[in-house]
Amino acid sequence: MKNNFFKIFGVLIITALMSFNTNPKFQSLKIGKKASLTNHKMKAVSGQDFSLEDLVMENGMLVIFSCNTCPFVVGNQSMQGWQGRYNEIYDLCKRNRIGMVLVNSNEAKRDNVDSFTEMQKHSENQKYDAPYVMDRDSKLADAFGASTTPHVFLMNKDFSLIYKGAIDDNVNSSSEVKESWLKDALNATGTNKTIAVTETRNSGCSIKRK
Repeated sequence: MKNNFFKIFGVLIITALMSFNTNPKFQSLKIGKKASLTNHKMKAVSGQDFSLEDLVMENGMLVIFSCNTCPFVVGNQSMQGWQGRYNEIYDLCKRNRIGMVLVNSNEAKRDNVDSFTEMQKHSENQKYDAPYVMDRDSKLADAFGASTTPHVFLMNKDFSLIYKGAIDDNVNSSSEVKESWLKDALNATGTNKTIAVTETRNSGCSIKRK
């Protein structure tokens, strides 16, 4: 009974936190359109400054909007979360000659859980391989129309959008994934094939803009 209570409570909390791409203020970048602010410098937890143009590789660039605390990223009692798959995705990007960056745009939480110091701690604890950068004033998130953590944007080498949405179809368990949309898109891009599914519904906590 106690376990059932926690599961139900967890689902209610997650439902309250969930945000689908419905914010009319920020128009999400459309498939085939070229991204802006690709030269916008953002500070990584390493202390280096990077733009998307610094990180892009010969076959493209992957941007994942993320954070330190959202259950869809970090997990909780009822779900595994997606961040445990980040390093595997990074390795796949490298094999396909695609750059990758994790972007924290939670400007409204910059004084506490999503501060630069907390980002450094989180990246070290999770052993992130990809650069983890701070998006001051949510500028990149606004330019892309990113709405959730996580929210995935895959671009070709010219920064035209070729896939956006979710990582896969199962935030609860990586072993139960049936649709690996992002991995399929990365492999297709790396081998110069057509991406079968170019857009999926992103889900997660809303990006906390000021």
